[in-house]
Amino acid sequence: MQKQDRAPEPDRRADAPATGAGRGRHPRGLATLVLAELWERFSLYGMVAILVHFLAASRGHGGMGLHEGTAEAVEGVYMAMISLLALPGGWIADRFLGARRAVLWGGVVIMAGHVLMAVPDPAFVWPGLVLIVIGTGLLKPNISALVGRLYAADDDQRRDAGYSIFYMGINLGAVIAPLVVGYLGEEVNWHLGFGAAAVGMALGLLQYVLGGRRLTAQLRAEPVVRLTPAERRRVRRTGTYGVVFTAVLIALLAAGHALSIDNITFVLTLVAVVVPAGVLLSMYRSPKITPVERIRLRAYVWLFLAATLFWLVYDQMGNELNLFAAQKTDLSLLGWHVPASWTQSLPSLFVIALAPVFAAFWVRRGRHMGTPLKFGLALLLTGASFVVMSGAAAIASTGVKVSLMWLVGVYVIQVMGEMCLSPVGLSVTTKLAPRAFTNQMMGVWFLAAATGDAIGAQLPRLDAVIGQSLNFLWQGAAVIAAGAVMVFFAGRLKVLTGEAATARETVGAAA
Repeated sequence: MQKQDRAPEPDRRADAPATGAGRGRHPRGLATLVLAELWERFSLYGMVAILVHFLAASRGHGGMGLHEGTAEAVEGVYMAMISLLALPGGWIADRFLGARRAVLWGGVVIMAGHVLMAVPDPAFVWPGLVLIVIGTGLLKPNISALVGRLYAADDDQRRDAGYSIFYMGINLGAVIAPLVVGYLGEEVNWHLGFGAAAVGMALGLLQYVLGGRRLTAQLRAEPVVRLTPAERRRVRRTGTYGVVFTAVLIALLAAGHALSIDNITFVLTLVAVVVPAGVLLSMYRSPKITPVERIRLRAYVWLFLAATLFWLVYDQMGNELNLFAAQKTDLSLLGWHVPASWTQSLPSLFVIALAPVFAAFWVRRGRHMGTPLKFGLALLLTGASFVVMSGAAAIASTGVKVSLMWLVGVYVIQVMGEMCLSPVGLSVTTKLAPRAFTNQMMGVWFLAAATGDAIGAQLPRLDAVIGQSLNFLWQGAAVIAAGAVMVFFAGRLKVLTGEAATARETVGAAA
């Protein structure tokens, strides 16, 4: 499961539509949004389940014939760009389209991308991926915001339950997608699988349009902060640059040379590192924030780095672990070969199973654990998962295919780590956001995933240099070491984030 699937922070806007007294049934529009997101996740994760296999498959087997390291880098950078574009996607909705229309147009663009991917011609693959990235960046942050705006009052007791339903819909789509799209893509035809993803997005759009009447009048005609003439000129200029850049990018990718594709992934990885660093630095140096806010922003940087390391390892399930399942795992079951892409359903399945357990645990014990300690535990767990993978890779290096239980164990450990980090990520981001940058900080959380995904996309290339087992081992050990540091300094960071009893005095003294 990817970072766009984390339980979102409820939208607390004052203009949220009235929907009742906070008791009883949920707003009818919730079903519309849940189903739209379920089908959007079906289309995304179905496609992701087979993307790296398609890119690495030979031309004779209907694939793109890319080197494995290149295919893995493309998949990882692709996911990074989806997270990166969530930031401008939210801005476009706030200032130009409005969240409801942004979701609609985002879905249309996503479906168009999947349709292009379904065309059995390599020339359509790269434009298809670009469209899916753009559409998802527009849809994902805004459909989450619409869920929050269904509830009028900040203390509406249905709000958290509504987001839990939304969250389960997301994971249900992520469980089903690899089973359907993965089977069609691997066992029948790659492009038929991509076509199934397009059908999924079309179903989501259809019910979103038909269910539009269930959304309140305020959501159907929501007010937006219109652009000023000067801002419109800047947007047109930036949009022109973006179109030119995208056209050049697609042209280079369409050239079909591995070297060109590799260079592009390197450039996009650099973008995914530089942009978040620039955003955080500009906030830190802004005269709009107070000394106390600046101190808390420094604390948030450490949490941001921890989240980056977490996603760096966790999201390699879509490329490195996906190929490991296909090539080095015994997938036979009662005489039938299980498609490797089906293993991509396991993380979301474990999320559904473990989320209630961890939710109950946090209610009972969570108040004794601060966010930094939870982040530290997340790093320890996800690092340990790659230490386990190094053992599986060592066995596989002898030519023996390993049991599927190795991957099952790794995904259980990783999801346990996710339960420590993901539910509190958006919450602490909102809590530590400087008042002048409250809205922007929601997008900053997604930037941690973008940076982690982009860097993690390049690391599988080291398999050819130091061996896959050692590559897993050093990454796992490094993340465990970072987790240990986070746990060691958890008390200090807890004070700086304002979660400790002495936070006010300490922050005031430091200021």
